[in-house]
Amino acid sequence: MSKPVVLITSATGRIGKELVARLARSGEFTVRACYHSEAKAAELKALGADETVFFDLNDASSWPAALESVSAIYSASLDPMLQGHLNFCEELARRSDSIKHVVRVSCMGADTNTASYDAETHASRAGAAIPLMLQHYWWGEKALIDAGLNVTVLRNNFFMNHLLKTDCETIAAEGWFSNPLGDARNSFVATRDIAEAAAVILHEGPERHDNKFYDITGPAPQSMTEIAADLGRAMGKEIEYRAQSMTDFENDFGATRAEFFEYLVNGFYCRCSPDFYNLTGHKPTSYFDYLTTQGVSGETGLEELWQGNLWKKGQDAMKEAAQVSK
Repeated sequence: MSKPVVLITSATGRIGKELVARLARSGEFTVRACYHSEAKAAELKALGADETVFFDLNDASSWPAALESVSAIYSASLDPMLQGHLNFCEELARRSDSIKHVVRVSCMGADTNTASYDAETHASRAGAAIPLMLQHYWWGEKALIDAGLNVTVLRNNFFMNHLLKTDCETIAAEGWFSNPLGDARNSFVATRDIAEAAAVILHEGPERHDNKFYDITGPAPQSMTEIAADLGRAMGKEIEYRAQSMTDFENDFGATRAEFFEYLVNGFYCRCSPDFYNLTGHKPTSYFDYLTTQGVSGETGLEELWQGNLWKKGQDAMKEAAQVSK
């Protein structure tokens, strides 16, 4: 009997690579890993992918080959790719009889179906509505639910390895980084933990996890000074945190991104969730352990720090996505 085919979108990303390696080890699925650049295909094979396939959310002609015989999907997409994801969900709706399970990566706070949220009144301070990025994450979840699919959602805290990527140059050359988070503590999450949770959910299937929404966080909230101390200890050098105003941060990355960071500043992501433990049976990975130990894909968090990053200073990566309507 042939093994069920699981499609891993964003397979060359930090969660995706770890998930490919984990599922390949289990031997339970035929792992079909998606790439956008063909140069990445060999890397995915080395991680254990049984098959690799070109996939682009903005190119519908790439979807049929990726989806052929697929029964489960790990769905993840970069924030600016919202419209492409919404379009892809329409295609998945036409295949709802054959696709038995979708595990979607989302964000803590995209709670419209599980809590009483209102974009105009739920706020961390007076006059601040739910950040547009969190609303977008809910739209991404809802599109899959509306497609008639068995959906499980991982609503993750802010990724550990995204936190400092915009400051790699100053960290390496001058030993400092800057952002507006200051003394606010946030329970940053390791991407390898998200992959582990996704692997458990795919293994146990929709019978156990359909219509479930899990908040995945780190084991403890940390301030920027504490993050700097962990990073310095991992690198063997002193790293300094320099506070930045929200105005300067918005000038660097745009209003949509700054609005999301304001939620972090106001403590919205301080909470530590038990969901990862309840899924896996052990505590989440701490920031220092993430930096200094290897995931199943073979990389430490410190090695991942220097890899590619969506967010560039002086560029508003969310400019087009902010115009997307439901």
